[in-house]
Amino acid sequence: MEFATLLYQKNEGVLTITLNRPEVYNAVNNQLADDLTNAFKAAEADKEVRVIVLTGAGKAFCTGHDLKAPENMQGNPSSHAIYRNYFPLIPLMRNLPKPIICRLNGIAAGAGCSIALACDVIVAHEEAELCQIFINIALVPDAGSTYFLSRLVSRTQAFELMSKGLRLKAKEAQTMGIVNVAVPLEELDEALKAQTDYYANAPTKSIGMIKKMLNQSYHSDLLQMMEMEATYQDHAGKTQDHTEGIMAFIQKRKPQFKGK
Repeated sequence: MEFATLLYQKNEGVLTITLNRPEVYNAVNNQLADDLTNAFKAAEADKEVRVIVLTGAGKAFCTGHDLKAPENMQGNPSSHAIYRNYFPLIPLMRNLPKPIICRLNGIAAGAGCSIALACDVIVAHEEAELCQIFINIALVPDAGSTYFLSRLVSRTQAFELMSKGLRLKAKEAQTMGIVNVAVPLEELDEALKAQTDYYANAPTKSIGMIKKMLNQSYHSDLLQMMEMEATYQDHAGKTQDHTEGIMAFIQKRKPQFKGK
């Protein structure tokens, strides 16, 4: 598939989506938001895609909303771009029943940080930075940042990161539980491959259900989650991958999951 502001590349179950506006550090305008939403919709519908990698072209991952884009010079309230661009995109990422890995190659600022936090796994260049930059222009975090960050770190840490607009190095973010892996730039793709090799050969339907259950756990009590676990366990038990897993266990071999 071809998009005006993205690169969309499939290889052996791995889809790589690259934000491709390096001249503005992959800042999000309406076209990029639309392209990204449509790319994730295509990925969800494509049975060949088992895992999605999201990264940025050039030096940055994404520097957030493009304040200089023509559509932002029309006098609309700030919420207009949130409703138009991020309400379709962020819930789609969280509800997409396939793992999304952020390849954090450079700075993720503002809404770009929100997009990174909306991914399921973050593999980062250790010098890459995450920044809730909104406060620097007297705005508040948006695109889901207040939801994601407050669930990854303590309330006091989230408050400080947001109220001061601190630039958080990926290595430090790893120690806080925000980033999964932080490595030198020359090791980034090797670390990413370790993740994609696993997820491209994992039981995709079960992983999609795990993702949905974790999303729901933020809003449910123990008994509600146990009910959901029982329901999804029945669904998982009917997959071809479950049958393969049982046969592999009996035959003492490695399972060959097909994502079905």
